Amino acid sequence: MLEGMQVKKLKIFESESGSVLHALKNTDKGYKEFGEVYFSTVLKDSIKAWKLHQKMTLNIIVPVGSMLFAFKDARNESSTYNQTFKIILSQKNYCRITVPPFIWFGFKGLSKELNLLCDITDFCFDPKEILRKEINEIDMDWSKE
Repeated sequence: MLEGMQVKKLKIFESESGSVLHALKNTDKGYKEFGEVYFSTVLKDSIKAWKLHQKMTLNIIVPVGSMLFAFKDARNESSTYNQTFKIILSQKNYCRITVPPFIWFGFKGLSKELNLLCDITDFCFDPKEILRKEINEIDMDWSKE
């Protein structure tokens, strides 16, 4: 994993009538403050990459489907500068991943059905603080972990 990132195993509470999937409490490590929650979908084998937030901290969860995430550290002062990290999130590996600013990231849909990402951020989206690159600008093997 990259310096400053956190992966937290989350609980799923099963019942006969349906499940409750935990996401984030304001007392959890990784929580800074509340900005907004957004959802993003990605089709099977489609890739959405690359984005880097200069200020925003992300708390990413995949409650539906399965998605491969890839990260590359762009922080010069980091002990993991220029290193990469990949992880698959799904209900089988139901985790929240906290991503600090200045880490490039992208994701790929793995399930045939809906692949849904939930992101809980520490402030509202600002198009001026996000950087983008084309998928081929960062070398990444998008095969599974």
